[in-house]
Amino acid sequence: MELRPDIGVDLGTATVLVYVKRRGIVLNEPSVVAMERESRRLVAIGQEARRMIGRTPGNIVAVRPMRDGVIADYEVTEAMLRHFLSRACGSRLWLRPRVMVCIPSGGTSVERRAVLEAAVRAGAYRAALIEEPLAAALGAGLDIIEPSGHMVVDIGGGTTDVAVLSLGGVVLSESLRVGGDELDEAIARYLRKEHNLMIGERTAEEIKIQIGTAYPGNRDLTMEVRGRDLITGLPKTVELSSSQTNEAMREPLGQIVDCIRSALERTPPELAADIMDKGIVLTGGGALLDGMARLIAETTGVPVNVADDPVSCVARGTGKALEAFQTYQDHILQHQPSRRW
Repeated sequence: MELRPDIGVDLGTATVLVYVKRRGIVLNEPSVVAMERESRRLVAIGQEARRMIGRTPGNIVAVRPMRDGVIADYEVTEAMLRHFLSRACGSRLWLRPRVMVCIPSGGTSVERRAVLEAAVRAGAYRAALIEEPLAAALGAGLDIIEPSGHMVVDIGGGTTDVAVLSLGGVVLSESLRVGGDELDEAIARYLRKEHNLMIGERTAEEIKIQIGTAYPGNRDLTMEVRGRDLITGLPKTVELSSSQTNEAMREPLGQIVDCIRSALERTPPELAADIMDKGIVLTGGGALLDGMARLIAETTGVPVNVADDPVSCVARGTGKALEAFQTYQDHILQHQPSRRW
């Protein structure tokens, strides 16, 4: 019996999900680390660190070590990954797990190598990478082995990955470094420009979730937003509507739609016919934004289906790739390909 644990990691800009073979998803934590500013000693990781964003004393800073789907701070990412692996493995960490990490399809060779090295230094016995669209398709339950086209759009915190899949591999892909974080920043910019109101990233995210909409008129809600007046420097409250959030997010939403249209334009005719018949599959946290599926469907003319539990699709797909490693090994980058997985 194989004792060494097999672990799939969705190392996202906003969230880290960990899948353990035969146990499913065992961990879902924000990819945030709080540390002392001078010594860089870690104070908190995950949910506890996220609660500190914008509320830390001067000697502590809460940071996101991942930016736009790639490593922004190597040492902190390694420490965060080690912490999550130890929590997932528990007393079995001494066996050193085999780890598969998913990455955006547009990552450079240097960025991919950095993720592999971070996984090995964090305690992995073997490390491998799988592209997010492939993992998302597997997690959404698509049969990508058959000679038929599927289009997957994964809208994460830092990136949007679009891919056409067939015969177990990626036929073509587009990667855009725009995701949920950019939508949050667009809302914060809008409030600064239109209302002279400064808000934090957590407040911007709450606005997006509670009243935000991607499609004009799809939602009619209002919310009181509290922040700091840029003119007086005093606390201030304004009322924001769903239509205003749509106006605020129009530019990044347009970039996401353009990325999808670009991929459709480059899709071979036979596969395009398959996609028209089956529809686009939407995964990632961005799929949950109100009106997102409707916006994509109306601007592309292609039906859009939101996957079941879109947030965990990539992590579940990484787990499926682990369990069928030989099937997908041609599309997986290993840390030491000469050595047996």
